[in-house]
Amino acid sequence: MARYREAACRLCRREGLKLFLKGDKCFEKCTFEKRGYPPGHSGKFARGKFSEYGVQLREKQKVKRIYGILERQFRSYFKMAERQKGITGENLLLLLERRLDNIVFRMNFAASRPLARQFVTHGHFRVNGRKVNIPSYLVKAGDTVDLYEGSKKLDIVNQIGKLSNRGAVPAWLETDRENAKGKVLSLPRRDYITIPIQEQLIVELYSK
Repeated sequence: MARYREAACRLCRREGLKLFLKGDKCFEKCTFEKRGYPPGHSGKFARGKFSEYGVQLREKQKVKRIYGILERQFRSYFKMAERQKGITGENLLLLLERRLDNIVFRMNFAASRPLARQFVTHGHFRVNGRKVNIPSYLVKAGDTVDLYEGSKKLDIVNQIGKLSNRGAVPAWLETDRENAKGKVLSLPRRDYITIPIQEQLIVELYSK
């Protein structure tokens, strides 16, 4: 499975925004706060303005990096969003929000999305009582997500217990952190996504 394996802080610096890819480390010693300019030798002297295409490209790259998705899979989500009723850009974001690794992160069972992806890939979580190890699995309203019984003997329980509640659980999710389980109360809405994203720029980019 292809993954980005280089320094995560470079991604935040490139996008000019804290993407919170390293969990609690992003709140303690954050490189972005010390060096908020783009990475590379000429980062400090990079031009301040992008072309129209450049702005659209950066927005797409930002969303891909927030959710930890590579280009091919991102295009698949976009095509899926186009086929759905409603606004394509909003459909795209709502599909990404429904990913199982994002759900584990949103329920505060992992300090970051990359860690949530690892937990899911290793089979630590179940959906409706069935072990699911596919991070891209799309949850539905009414689904329950809980820690696999066999994983309760591992250190993952302590990690969940020690997690500082950095952000509130979205209104469309319900979490019981003590028992490491939660429920999808409803499908997400655009106003539940507080990350600064201009999804229309992505639609414009793929419409060229």
